Order: sequence, then C-alpha cells, then structure tokens
Amino acid sequence: MTLFSLARSIHIAAGVVGFISLWLPLVARKGGTLHRRVGWVYVGAMGVVAASALVLSGSRFVLEPAARSTALFFIYLSAQSAAASSLGVRVLRARHRTGAHRSLLDLAMAGLLLGLGLFTAGWGVVMHVPLLWGFAPVGIYTGATTLHYWLNPPKERMHWWFQHMGAMVTSGIGTLTAVLVVNARHLGISGMQLAVFLAPTVVGVTGLRIWKRYYRQKFSPRPTATSTPSDAVPPALSGE
Repeated sequence: MTLFSLARSIHIAAGVVGFISLWLPLVARKGGTLHRRVGWVYVGAMGVVAASALVLSGSRFVLEPAARSTALFFIYLSAQSAAASSLGVRVLRARHRTGAHRSLLDLAMAGLLLGLGLFTAGWGVVMHVPLLWGFAPVGIYTGATTLHYWLNPPKERMHWWFQHMGAMVTSGIGTLTAVLVVNARHLGISGMQLAVFLAPTVVGVTGLRIWKRYYRQKFSPRPTATSTPSDAVPPALSGE
C-alpha cells in the first residue's frame, strides 16, 4: 500500500467517524457526559481528516495542475474544520481569562485560516471557480473574528459558551460541505454548483443565530431571580 492509498483510507475512515459523531453533541445535554465524550471523538476525527487531507490534496495541488482548484478547496475546507474544532476546545480552557489571549498556537490557527481563506478567494476569482470565492468568506470571517476574540478582553460574560457554539457549528458546516461535494455525483448533482454546496452554510449560520439568541435570553439576568448563571454553570463542558 502506497502512502497516498494509506492516507486516503485513513481520511475516509476519519471522515465517516466525524460525520457520524457530529450530530450527537448538537442534541445531547450541553456539558453532559455524552456531549463531552462524543465531542472529543469529533474533534479527534477532524484532526485526522485535516492531516490526511493535507497529504492527499497537497500532493494533488503540487503534482496535478489540472486538479489544483479542487485540491485547494479540500485543503481549505479541512483547515476550516480543524481550526474551528481547535477553537471550540481552546475557548473552554481559556474561559476565565479577563485580558487578551496571546497563545501562539491559537493565534497561528486563526491567522492560517484567515490567510488561506483570502488565498482561496483570490484563486477562485482568478481561475473563475465560483465555489472557491463563494465559500472562502466563511473562513475569512471566522479567522478574522477569532483573531479579534483572542487579542481583546472578553466583552460578554458567557463569551466562551458562544464562541464554543459558533466554532463547532462552523466546523460542522465544513464537514457537511465536504460530504456533499464528495458525494454530489451519487446524488445526481453535476459539477460544483455553488448554490447547492452553500446550503450547509446558509442552514448552519441561520441555526446558529437562533441558537445564540435563545442562550442569550437564557443567560440574561432576571431581576426577580435569586441568582444568575455564572461562568461555572456548565463546567462539564471543559472536561474538568
């Protein structure tokens, strides 16, 4: 078995695990044992998917000029899912911070996603690939807002909760988009149709807005309450 074949097998296996484990944390009790354990399975799977995608698509980008746009799309998509998954975990560990967070790893991940998003958008415009310039803004926005989040003191008491939600939904968007692109031909979809492949983004962003509105109302102080939620309400999320 060649290195390429091995990487492909690992990539497919990790992708299947990631796709299956994506759904349970969304419906499980937040901070509960099921939420945390399956969430870690998903994060681990996304790390393997990103690493194997770099080998597979990176080699195609270098060795197959005709396939560079497709290879770049999967490199970008994997980086987005991995960076978002990393953010979803890292914000929990830094949830008690009161000032700027200058971890080299966290800033590098956000900067990499921002830079790769800009490169992907530029490549899509120059090479006339709508899927690239149409999907790139997700990574650009995520990378820029993540950098802003890390480099500035938190302005919201439950900031880490909302960042965790947003990061994991963004990672899920990348996972679902990759699955859709890979299996498009089996669904009778020809070509890389922008409108079809942007569907996970539209649904995910809309759902995230509704979700965040719900939790902001839930966490907002109530004058008649004897106590209000604190950052320690769902400590199980951090795995501590």
